[in-house]
Amino acid sequence: MSTSDGPGPELSSRLGYLLKHARLRLDELYTNALRPYGIDGRELGVLLALAGHEPASQQQAAQRLGIDRTTMVALLDTLQGKGLVSRHPDANDRRRNVVELTDAGRKTLSQAIEASDEAERALLAPLTPQAARHLRTALRTIVTHPDS
Repeated sequence: MSTSDGPGPELSSRLGYLLKHARLRLDELYTNALRPYGIDGRELGVLLALAGHEPASQQQAAQRLGIDRTTMVALLDTLQGKGLVSRHPDANDRRRNVVELTDAGRKTLSQAIEASDEAERALLAPLTPQAARHLRTALRTIVTHPDS
């Protein structure tokens, strides 16, 4: 069997393989959709975690996303360099850095949400609307209730 024949049923029926390749496809779609806004999927995640909440500390934002503090600092450094977030010491606790979206960050987020929604629609296009809803619901359940 040549490699052009595909992975074969033994591999293509495995959940790990399917999730990995669905994620790779979504990453590709996100990359193309978000490129005009100068951000990537991870940066969009940070902007989303900061939006709609009162100003958060770097640590709170990292916890919302489930990433380590060092990774969060690197992401925030990049976003701050792009003018999309600002950081300043908390007025009540100078040891704590507060992170907020800038006006440019809010505008970029609004545009990027529309673009990422379109990328998700493209990924889910082969499914019926009902199947797409079921997939989202099932994945949400797995993510939010990992020990159930």
